Amino acid sequence: MKTALAFFGAFNPPTLAHLAAARAAAEQTGTEPVIFIPSRSVYIRGDQGKDKAWPDEARLAMLKKLSETRPWMAVSDIELKQDRQPRSYDTLCRLREGGVRASLLMGSDKLRELERGWLHVEEIAREFGIVCVSRGEDDCAELLRQDPYLRALSPYIRLVTAPEEIRSVSSTRARRLLAENRDPAGLAALLPEEILPLLKEG
Repeated sequence: MKTALAFFGAFNPPTLAHLAAARAAAEQTGTEPVIFIPSRSVYIRGDQGKDKAWPDEARLAMLKKLSETRPWMAVSDIELKQDRQPRSYDTLCRLREGGVRASLLMGSDKLRELERGWLHVEEIAREFGIVCVSRGEDDCAELLRQDPYLRALSPYIRLVTAPEEIRSVSSTRARRLLAENRDPAGLAALLPEEILPLLKEG
């Protein structure tokens, strides 16, 4: 069975931080490809309450464009094809049924959400494993030690480190600059240049 990292998210839009975090995880775990799995736009707007969500086809096109020059990166529309936004565990199981055992790749900002904001966390951890990328000033090792719930899961969580310079990059900030229609230099520090033409289409 093939192995991979499954990177779930809105990618609304995909940023340099997404790419750098995924690449760092691939290098530090020795696992490729990193499969980018975008969420459905109705879920991003409704359940997550985002101020804007590019259509499913637009975000998928952005990710596919980025994967053209990054051999370690793959893109899947497995969740976009569903009638409702599936749970991450269900998608990981579908990938496994297709011959790919993928560990869950997540940013450290999601660690605190696992106990109350996710379902099937124990199954994900034990069956697939979790790779967590440090984000911002998070001390993930200390968080795993201090939190009883996370400490129980720690044997199944592998910590990796993202480059310092991209830790403050976010899709929220990029959306704000795009909405204001200014600061192209600021956008260049947040977004891959390949997707800038596609952003205008969405």
